[in-house]
Amino acid sequence: MRIVLPGAIAALAVLLAVSHVYAQQEASPPNAGAQTPAALVSTPGQTSCPGNPHALGVSRTVEIDTTGGPLFGSPEAKQNDFLQPGKIVLTFDDSPWKGRTPKVLAALARHCTKATFFAIGKHSVWYPDELREIAAAGHTIGWHTWSHKNLFKLTEEEGKTEIELGLAAERFVIGDAVVPFFRFPGLRHPEAMMAYLGQRNVAIWAADIDSKDYHLRNSKKVIASVMTQLTKRGKGIILMHDFQQSTADGIDTLLDDLQARGFKVVAVRAKGQIKSLPAYDAMLTANADFQCSRAGKTTIPAGAPKPHCD
Repeated sequence: MRIVLPGAIAALAVLLAVSHVYAQQEASPPNAGAQTPAALVSTPGQTSCPGNPHALGVSRTVEIDTTGGPLFGSPEAKQNDFLQPGKIVLTFDDSPWKGRTPKVLAALARHCTKATFFAIGKHSVWYPDELREIAAAGHTIGWHTWSHKNLFKLTEEEGKTEIELGLAAERFVIGDAVVPFFRFPGLRHPEAMMAYLGQRNVAIWAADIDSKDYHLRNSKKVIASVMTQLTKRGKGIILMHDFQQSTADGIDTLLDDLQARGFKVVAVRAKGQIKSLPAYDAMLTANADFQCSRAGKTTIPAGAPKPHCD
């Protein structure tokens, strides 16, 4: 049954409805609770590459203001998605590793392109020369904790130590070449640790495309994984591990395939710097792995994946 309100009652109903809308707007302003988009500056990159006319190069470079700890590469961070269709960011975790990181660097150099490496503190102490090679090649270097622990399983103080000790290790090796970019192990983001990194003005990097090289452990399967996901999504931040043999073996072919399919690389840089904290610098110098490396006693026995102290 249709009911028609008399004019006066209808007018009152409209007035009440409008008042209700205004009340809602005052209580919940537009985008309430949304993270302020990160400040970005984009400049053209270098596309020419001597000796390789089919190189990926760098289509553009994006400089990121990390104030407040902006998040990238996550569904919760759509306001920080700076990639246009066909554009990609190359990232590598668990850096550096002897014999594998150099192969990745050589492939990137052949394509005159740039990537972002998220290094582990322990690996940086074990293989400082490889970390320096990444820096010397002009790649961006963030960090990935001290020993790749699941921060959800740690106390807040233990989590801070994992974060800060990793930074202290990298800064000891390459100084200001470390930038305020951080990636959580396993892409697990405890809220307390995200808040802490925000206070330290460190950008947090997730990923749009996970190569799953740590699971596939086969270069052809890793390449197929990346290309299948990228074809479906059309762009994205790609997560790989230079620590994984499958990625070290397959990166040359993957870069060739990316170029052949018309994808363009975007390099990322940080606007500011990050300093380690004195308390964690002291903790680093007292660490057994650090002392072993400084004494030149870190070795890898034949067939053993992990260094040990002689």
